[in-house]
Amino acid sequence: MRGAVAAGNRHTAEAGAWALARGGNSVDAVVAAAVAAFVAEGPLTGPSGGGFLLLRDSGREPTVLDCFFAVPSRRAGEMDEVLIDFGDASTQVFHVGSPSVAVPGLVPGLWEAHEKHGRVPWADLFTPAIALAETGVEMTGPQRFLLEILVPILERTEEGRAIYGSRARAETRVMVDGLERLRDVGPAAVAEFQPDLASDIEEYRVIERRPTEASFRGMRVATCPPPSLGGGVVAGGLRALDGLGAGEDVALAVALVDALRCGYGGSAGPGLTGTTHVSVIDEEGNAAALSSTLGSGSGRFSRGFQLNNMLGELDVIGQGERAAGERLPSMMAPTLVLADGEPRLVVGSAGSVRLSGAIMQVIHHVVAGGESVASAIDHARLHVEDDVVQIEGGWPHEVMEALEETGQTVNCWASRNLYFGGVSAVERLADGRLGAAGDPRRGGHGIVVP
Repeated sequence: MRGAVAAGNRHTAEAGAWALARGGNSVDAVVAAAVAAFVAEGPLTGPSGGGFLLLRDSGREPTVLDCFFAVPSRRAGEMDEVLIDFGDASTQVFHVGSPSVAVPGLVPGLWEAHEKHGRVPWADLFTPAIALAETGVEMTGPQRFLLEILVPILERTEEGRAIYGSRARAETRVMVDGLERLRDVGPAAVAEFQPDLASDIEEYRVIERRPTEASFRGMRVATCPPPSLGGGVVAGGLRALDGLGAGEDVALAVALVDALRCGYGGSAGPGLTGTTHVSVIDEEGNAAALSSTLGSGSGRFSRGFQLNNMLGELDVIGQGERAAGERLPSMMAPTLVLADGEPRLVVGSAGSVRLSGAIMQVIHHVVAGGESVASAIDHARLHVEDDVVQIEGGWPHEVMEALEETGQTVNCWASRNLYFGGVSAVERLADGRLGAAGDPRRGGHGIVVP
């Protein structure tokens, strides 16, 4: 089927395109891409992951499948602390180890979406992922950078060192058996991978939710509802930007600072929480957007797949007590923009607390600025952190001057940087042409299937 797919990695996007080319729809493409990402983007996502999947069947209302993490029934244990050095963005303490692992829901979410909407058999969608796992994955420049940062987590165990120790190549053959088990029995395999949480995993249920909505430039925007906080940031920020014209860099920068301060409602630390995103649209007007994560990862592995550390992501979930089964909060915000009832743009991002601002800025550049998704993603971004405006390299010099004149403290970056997110977006123009782009900051990739 004709369509477009964008993802955080070339192999992930190619798996989604493979499903489309074999007659699959947007959901088939998302499932194939997500499973391939377990291999190609193993530090970021996997069977122990959680996420949010925004779906829109042609002619029907958008919906969100909440397959994010839940609090386990076991008593909380003492997590290990690991100091991660982000270089220019300073350092941060991460909490890892077995007590940091939350109840995953990503595979149940993919399974439910496929059961309701898929066309290609579930087992067939594992073909690209298994082939990739058998050969191993050469790491891109951005991936090598992440592996260097995450050494204290990824290489805590012999299994982690065996997979990621070379930094240039992931030795992924150990994942094949686990992929085949997921292929053959679906979500039941996840409980086998994490036997200490088996009862919680078996009781886990995907929740269908109504999207948070906004209007922007006369278009309808559907994004992620609570327990994600990110969709509210996207919706509120777009409302603040609605009256701006294209090409007004200074006005846009000032408005973005105000929108981000309002949306985030406080400071945001430098964390580089591991998230990845897949966006798909097909020729029938079906759309799917999946954001998934392992947090920063626990450093524990099962069947070659890293387990999550979402109970340790305290900068996102907070430190208060939570009841067993309760969904954890998130910043992820898969988003759909509809024009005259049809998908115009499908977008999402990696980037921890910064991803909502990245999504907001890309939507503005596509819808208000008339830019292609590739150009909009490449556009320099900004973010507000601890009352400092972080400006990515590429903004005109007068933007910095204008912000300083308004009393802002400004920090200018020399060039593009993965700190500012990793957007994956696809679009359909009024004449039916399709576009797809991944974020070069994180080695993203887009493919249009003719």
